[in-house]
Amino acid sequence: MPAPPIPRSIVIVKLSAIGDVLHGVPTAVALKRAFPTAQIGWVVEGRSAELLAGHPAVDHLFRLPRGWLKSFSAVRTLRRHLLDFCPDVAIDLQGLFKSAVPTWLSGAPMRIGHSPPESREHAWWAYTHQVKTQATHVVDRNCQLLTPLDVPVSAASFDMPRWPVSRDRVQDWLSSLRLPSAPVILNPGAGWTSKIWPLERFAEVACAIYRRHGRHCVVVWGGDRERKIAEQITALANSDLAGAVSMAPQTSLQDLGELCRLARLFISSDTGPLHLAASVGTPCVGLFGPMPADRNGPYAGTLSATMHRIVQPPAALRPAWKDRKTDTRAMAAIEAEWVVTAAADILSRPEAA
Repeated sequence: MPAPPIPRSIVIVKLSAIGDVLHGVPTAVALKRAFPTAQIGWVVEGRSAELLAGHPAVDHLFRLPRGWLKSFSAVRTLRRHLLDFCPDVAIDLQGLFKSAVPTWLSGAPMRIGHSPPESREHAWWAYTHQVKTQATHVVDRNCQLLTPLDVPVSAASFDMPRWPVSRDRVQDWLSSLRLPSAPVILNPGAGWTSKIWPLERFAEVACAIYRRHGRHCVVVWGGDRERKIAEQITALANSDLAGAVSMAPQTSLQDLGELCRLARLFISSDTGPLHLAASVGTPCVGLFGPMPADRNGPYAGTLSATMHRIVQPPAALRPAWKDRKTDTRAMAAIEAEWVVTAAADILSRPEAA
């Protein structure tokens, strides 16, 4: 069978959320390496676009506001911009109705997506090529969608860009703390209630890290709800051990990415900032309860087993799939000492040059 023609332009559709968009970045990197002269576009909505801005594998962003699908004007404008881009290939990494719409609107003669049940809501109707992916991790599944293009992906890579303005901003703030070593970042927020770990245990972990390793912890946050949680963790930890924790200032996603690059370790449940930290090469301790870590854990390819650590409760306490967004027992079963031990395993290693 002859090889497919080399595409001149390709559009990726992965709208949100932050972690999901990051899990699609290695697909763009693999495409750019396979087809260096091709123009690669990405349809994305909301804040997630911030992480793709300046990425060397992404030539054009089609930025959409939240709620765009309910606006005829927004849909018509997207259609016009996609037709102007004139993609030969469209790849839907999301597999939902709202991502199938721009995939179909692109007018690409080759439209690739996951076969059901990986794609849902009849999204597969928009595809000319349905791919049944076999990999376990979502990053590898996304890369397997390149099979119809004969693009092999032996080692997925993020190649995340640098954001110099953010780097200077967070470096100035860290310098003001006068820390003797790179900090450990704690991220207590999460999009689902079932992924939240008790704030008292974050404070306990912070104090243990400071006592045993002399590492200061920085609590990051996004939005008013998470800010209040960060304030509580900071106050609780410092009441037990003065100077153990600082609360980060408000950060953009690019700020957070550069802060992660300056950190020694990132501790978080399964949420976008954890995957951002992993994508820029920061070692992570991931706290996983409702979602399986082998599917959604912090990704480092073949290095995952040595670069990152996963903490999970016993399998019997993990919720049924239908209860994954509401059942809080799994995260509540994770003990603080388990997280401290996982952190110690990383902190005891020599730092990367």
